[in-house]
Amino acid sequence: MAKKNETAVSGTVRVRLVKGLRGVQGRHRLSVKALGLSKINDVRELKDSPQVRGLINKVYYLVRVEE
Repeated sequence: MAKKNETAVSGTVRVRLVKGLRGVQGRHRLSVKALGLSKINDVRELKDSPQVRGLINKVYYLVRVEE
């Protein structure tokens, strides 16, 4: 069987908020809040799922993925 994506094997993804939310669209603020981030340099370890990846892709310019 073919190997899956390496992040899927680990099952989790670490997300860090690297930019402030001032001047950001309201929907993007809600996406950051849904990821569990509130202050700069907050880090959360989240289950790697399509829903989480979608939130990360929406606010790619505010967060950094640490794998």
